[in-house]
Amino acid sequence: MLPARRRRILLSTAAVIAAPRVIAQPRAMPRIALLSGGRQSDSASLLNALLEGLRALGYQEGRTIEIDARYADYSAAQAQRLAAEIAARRPTLIVTNGGGIEPAIGLSPAVPVVFVHSGNPVDAGFADSLSRPGRNATGVSLMALDLIAKRMELLKQLRPGMRRVAFLASPEHAGQHREFAASRAAAEQVGVDVAYHQARTPDELAAALPKVVEGKPDGAMLFSDALMFGQRQGLATFFLTHKIPSAAGYSAFPDSGHVLSYGPERLAVWRRIADFVDRIIKGARPADMPIELPTLFELVINRRSATAMNLTLPQGLLVGADRIID
Repeated sequence: MLPARRRRILLSTAAVIAAPRVIAQPRAMPRIALLSGGRQSDSASLLNALLEGLRALGYQEGRTIEIDARYADYSAAQAQRLAAEIAARRPTLIVTNGGGIEPAIGLSPAVPVVFVHSGNPVDAGFADSLSRPGRNATGVSLMALDLIAKRMELLKQLRPGMRRVAFLASPEHAGQHREFAASRAAAEQVGVDVAYHQARTPDELAAALPKVVEGKPDGAMLFSDALMFGQRQGLATFFLTHKIPSAAGYSAFPDSGHVLSYGPERLAVWRRIADFVDRIIKGARPADMPIELPTLFELVINRRSATAMNLTLPQGLLVGADRIID
């Protein structure tokens, strides 16, 4: 019979041998969901800019991160459904814009959200403050409310005798009622009347355009929501046909034929969003991450469209332009 001390050693060794081996599991690849309120064709350049930013931080799609991109096609119901589908796949975070923001933020249980919002996210109810969002979402505000007055001023320089302006927007764009209030205030400052036309879908927008003409506006202001962005080419043709100079917030509008734009450089913003994604993947909480404002702005003028409308571009406007399209 073995001594007691030796028996204990043998029993301990046997227990170790018999115990199941614990093999370290590989960490799950971070899954980044993209929920866009618009169409895939309208969002391709933005997604590419985000991926550029992520690559600059060392990420590789399919190897170190997974991208799950979905597009609501201007439909609020579709955005809600897609948000639920995304949540079921348990993403690390959701990057969103336009009509996708509210459904993404409203998921329960909450998912970290990084947004690009045209207006003030505090006014829209997405955050408690810019410096400390306090909830499950953070990102970049494109300062639409702050820049409306500047675009109105530029449009007035282009057509000094302007007396009536048509505003076009989607009512499903988060915070659009505040943007419209700011637009009306900006119009009053330069002494022009306002006609407001809203549409939720491309078909509704097409039906609204004859009413725009009936109002005989001297100019048009387009809200930078997903619908107006996606329909910018057709709208440019419409305004050129009726010789109505139009202004918007992004350079893609004059690139498509509108007379001018003033606002943030969007691709720079989406590259910047990659930094938010990186920090959340590494453990940061959106509630503690300040909402940022753009740092790059640009004035773009389409001189070809202005000439076709028989408009004379003031020299001061041309000198101040960052880019002129001939």
